[in-house]
Amino acid sequence: MKIKPIAEIEQFLNEIANPLGIRVVEVEFKQGKNPEMTVFIDKDGGIDLDTCELLHRAIDEPLDQLDPTFGEPYRLNVSSLGIDRPFKKEEDFLSHIGKRVEVKLKESIRGKKFYDGILTAYDKKTVTIKVDEKTTFTIDMKNLVKMNEYIDFE
Repeated sequence: MKIKPIAEIEQFLNEIANPLGIRVVEVEFKQGKNPEMTVFIDKDGGIDLDTCELLHRAIDEPLDQLDPTFGEPYRLNVSSLGIDRPFKKEEDFLSHIGKRVEVKLKESIRGKKFYDGILTAYDKKTVTIKVDEKTTFTIDMKNLVKMNEYIDFE
């Protein structure tokens, strides 16, 4: 299935979402027998089912007019980011500076491939994590498998 550029779709959707206090963070297409477009959203205070439904209703008809799949059918989903969503965009990293994150590495540092700590810095090539008072790592982005917000199950 051919689709319009994701950046174009995200910009279009944000024009509808932003006045509602909602941010479209990512649009994802899954192709195959039953194609789906999932719109991942966020807002201050978090996302609930009512917010997802509100945006779904607001974008359903305008998306038909935009025709992101050039007439091919797809199922539309609107979803929260989820607590374990990996950071993908620059904004994801920048918005978490000073916050606790989980890190999974390709190659171990000091014998470990998993760390959690405070994200203290980010540039497009590296992230810096403060693991404890004495330990800080600067990690090359090429060594990063996944980084997401720290999940505290207690």
